[in-house]
Amino acid sequence: MSHDKDGLDLHIHTTFSDGDMTPEEVVEEAKRIGLAGVAITDHDEVLGVDVAMEAAGSDLEVVPGVELSTSDGKCDIHILGYLLDTKSEELRRYLDLFRDARRTRGIRMVERLKKMGVDIEVDAVLAKAGGGSVGRPHIAAALVENGAVDSVEAAFKKYIGFHSPAYVAKYQLKPSDAFRLIKDAGGVGAMSHPGTTRRDDLITDFIAEGMRAIEVYHPKHSEGDIARYKMLAEKLGLVVTGGSDSHGKRNPRLYIGAYTVPGSTVESLKKARSY
Repeated sequence: MSHDKDGLDLHIHTTFSDGDMTPEEVVEEAKRIGLAGVAITDHDEVLGVDVAMEAAGSDLEVVPGVELSTSDGKCDIHILGYLLDTKSEELRRYLDLFRDARRTRGIRMVERLKKMGVDIEVDAVLAKAGGGSVGRPHIAAALVENGAVDSVEAAFKKYIGFHSPAYVAKYQLKPSDAFRLIKDAGGVGAMSHPGTTRRDDLITDFIAEGMRAIEVYHPKHSEGDIARYKMLAEKLGLVVTGGSDSHGKRNPRLYIGAYTVPGSTVESLKKARSY
């Protein structure tokens, strides 16, 4: 689904994780292009939600969200949480743990790079993260800045991609734990971009574990993916969600508002929350 002026983009990252726009900039841009609302869904982080809400005032709906990193065996599965209480103590405890684990992981990657003779410092990576969750994009940006590589893509390919020499696996939850955390925080869990993980076999298990929505509209979904997951959602009684998965200005194809869902989606999520 392409940009709908009065739609909602329910998948946006900010500088509190690995996006390059602050929550305030996201809100300003969403207002400029005429969106009805956005969900701030930073990776394993909710600190940007309140910032966005304050910036939005009554002019734009900001849906509290998060994207949790989980793993099923060797497969990474991202779980979106919507309408959750960002001040939930259990959720915050987990996110604090995850933030520390991300920082430790970043430091270990930098140490590996230094052993390989690459000129990079931990402080430069932490500066790129700006106090938010440390991720591989921050390491890539530091590598570009000091001239070790020509682009972020080259950094991933040569050094920090899944099968590259400086890669360090990240701490992850099981999907069932993610759905429990979201539900306990009063939220609704959704499988993020299922067309990229190709683990449709897990969907019925996820529903049993508390999943009530599925991301149908996403830039990496083909028309066939969209049709299949829309049909699955209808068959299984799941709320259809979607969004740009925007990380800011660096990828125009994934820009804010590139994929939206109708305003009624939030009402459907609220109903699913009380289910």
